[in-house]
Amino acid sequence: MVDLFLNRVLVENNWDQDELNTEREITGILENRILMLFFATAECEKCQQFVPVLNEFFKRLKDPAYIEYPKLLALIYISLDQSEEQQERLLKELHKKVLFLPFEDPYRKELQTMFEVKDVPTVVVIRPDCSVLSPNAVPEICHFGSDCFCNWQESAELIERSFMLNEEFENLNLRSATDPVRRLKYKAEDDKRKKRWWKLWEKGKGENEDQEEEDEAWNANKKEGDKGTWRRR
Repeated sequence: MVDLFLNRVLVENNWDQDELNTEREITGILENRILMLFFATAECEKCQQFVPVLNEFFKRLKDPAYIEYPKLLALIYISLDQSEEQQERLLKELHKKVLFLPFEDPYRKELQTMFEVKDVPTVVVIRPDCSVLSPNAVPEICHFGSDCFCNWQESAELIERSFMLNEEFENLNLRSATDPVRRLKYKAEDDKRKKRWWKLWEKGKGENEDQEEEDEAWNANKKEGDKGTWRRR
């Protein structure tokens, strides 16, 4: 899926419209995620009616105000508008975490052909391996809302790696996505403390044994000296 947008510029739909144009940035935001490609135009009345539904869907899955662990999901608006002004008009209605291709990028039309998009609005859902999970999920989103993501996740065999760092955390009640990392960190630090304690104990044990040998030798010499003194008497 990441390969679809390598060597491309993706723009975040925030106030600054930050550009993501490096392989590291593109990989970081798209890798191991279910990808939704939203094909639409500002002039389409159906698209305008669908945008609030899509925003609510996306918000329920990505916004920390609604969900404790934002889902592994990315949404890219593929504009089929006739002008940049039309594209900007629809972007103002879309969620701020949505990504989009610049209007001047002809790749928008290539994606339309690639996924055989004949009508708008269309939401193509793609698995992390680039295979198509749904050629048009608009009816599913309208009917089931954010609940349909569970089916997508199961179909894509998507693993939330944040919660699978170590088998020993499988039955733990994790309170946050960073819990496993913190636990591994503390476990490592605890192991280090144990090793340091063991080394100190071994060192102390060795010193005690040396001291005991010295004491035994001293006592033995003392006894020999006492015997010599007794013989002289």
